[in-house]
Amino acid sequence: MTEPDPDSERTELARLRAEVRDLRARAVTHPLIAHAQGIVQERYALPDSDSAFALIRRASQQRNVRMHTLAEALVTLPRPDERAGLWFPRRTRTTEPPLTFPAARATGTGSRSAVLSAVLSQTLTVLQTSMGNVQIADRARGGLRLERHTGLSDEFVDFFAHVGAVGTSCGQAAVNVAQITVPDVATDPLFTDRAREMVLAEGSVSCHSVPLTTAGGLCVGMVSGHLDHLIAPLTAAETKALDVVGAEAGRWLAWHQRTVVVDALEHLHALGRSNGRH
Repeated sequence: MTEPDPDSERTELARLRAEVRDLRARAVTHPLIAHAQGIVQERYALPDSDSAFALIRRASQQRNVRMHTLAEALVTLPRPDERAGLWFPRRTRTTEPPLTFPAARATGTGSRSAVLSAVLSQTLTVLQTSMGNVQIADRARGGLRLERHTGLSDEFVDFFAHVGAVGTSCGQAAVNVAQITVPDVATDPLFTDRAREMVLAEGSVSCHSVPLTTAGGLCVGMVSGHLDHLIAPLTAAETKALDVVGAEAGRWLAWHQRTVVVDALEHLHALGRSNGRH
């Protein structure tokens, strides 16, 4: 009888886990994309859903906006006036808000991906840890959607891909629109039992979450750091530094949504009118 090969088994297990993660990710994003396809197909009288998908993907690529972000805007914003050449004819454009924290200045770019990476980097620097993640408010489903992470396992990322208002410290921080420190994950009642197990399994003993807020006080995202030791009380300077990250990042994300994403929607509208019945 041939002895099982441990390396082969580990490789197969890793492959199966990756396949499961991919299937779960598709299950989350597919309904949103499919909804957006249906809207575009109907709105511009396109022959099929594949034509609608192609237009969404083209606008996404040409305006450097993630397809999920563009689809989310499509299904949540009011439809354009059928008679208008522009989707948002009366909107006013504003300049890109500045980001003054060191990690943001070091990126040298105003791309959304770079900004989210800078937000995470600066937060982890202040908290002196290497584990953390950035979440964005999910406009279509509510809750928070994980978009950036470092130092975290695939299992952790998969489990916390989307969280609601209860059961996690980041969800509670979004509800409170205030920073939350969890000194001891093992005993804090904010977590559900399963969420606590997943956090502890990651080696995270304590954590801290910072809401990303607009000028009007709306939470549009969250950045969290996880520590492998009990966190010490934050100093006034550390709290202020994280307040700056949260406020500046939140205002930048709000600007990106109403400017860059809307530009992409306008481009999609023009493509649809030229390819459809208009």
